[in-house]
Amino acid sequence: MSEESQYSEHPGGWIEWFCQLPQNQYLTEVDSEFIQDPNNYGHLIKQFNLFQQALQMILSSEQPDTLDLENEKFLELYTEASDIYGLLHQAFIQTPKGLAIMRERFLNARFGHCPRVLCEKQNTIPIGLSESLKTSRIKVYCPRCKEAYAPRKSQADFDGAYFGRSFPMLLLLTYPDIHPKFTIQLGTELFTPFQPTLYGFKVRDEIQIQQSSPQLQSQQSQQQQQQIITEHTNGIIEKENHHQQEKQNVEQESKQSKKKKKNKNK
Repeated sequence: MSEESQYSEHPGGWIEWFCQLPQNQYLTEVDSEFIQDPNNYGHLIKQFNLFQQALQMILSSEQPDTLDLENEKFLELYTEASDIYGLLHQAFIQTPKGLAIMRERFLNARFGHCPRVLCEKQNTIPIGLSESLKTSRIKVYCPRCKEAYAPRKSQADFDGAYFGRSFPMLLLLTYPDIHPKFTIQLGTELFTPFQPTLYGFKVRDEIQIQQSSPQLQSQQSQQQQQQIITEHTNGIIEKENHHQQEKQNVEQESKQSKKKKKNKNK
């Protein structure tokens, strides 16, 4: 008996059995109360043809046997139950309790390590590249190199929507103490098209801010230089205008002086 099964909230039931399957090692057991709350599953009803039967399967206190897994009708229901549980799992791990469970799993390296040598076996976090089913398989996200990798199928092989795209960023924002205080040296980064997001919004991390700061400094320096040039130019123009005004005043005074002398001679 595994350590988790000893503390299972669903001993001997479908949920415990499902989460202990070799390909589902990353999944955690979702509370029965959470699953039975209509506020959590209401939006899923129209997405599945056998929703009510699948929900009953998920909440069942019995585990499938070999004969069940050879029955086509059972497998059809099982497929829907798996996806329904996966989407409820995506929502549950974003709750305070779910995040706390996942934090402990992350710290215990239950989701494996980054395969990149420079990351020095950094613990990874499960991530889906989409919130929707049948878009991509599960990946793992490294908070050091900010890249997503395919895990070993012996550890995890299920739909990425069971975790969703926002989960790693939400976990790191909720528990900043687990974020690796690490900066990759310049010139060692790997190009990656992967962009972390939180509920659809792009997330700027510390490295991105550090990389963008020289550009900001350069822009500020250019603006300061432009301001100095403008002020200097304005000063020259003011001096030239002042000089022209003085010249005009002298010429006007000279004309008035000549005019007075001419009147006296008359």
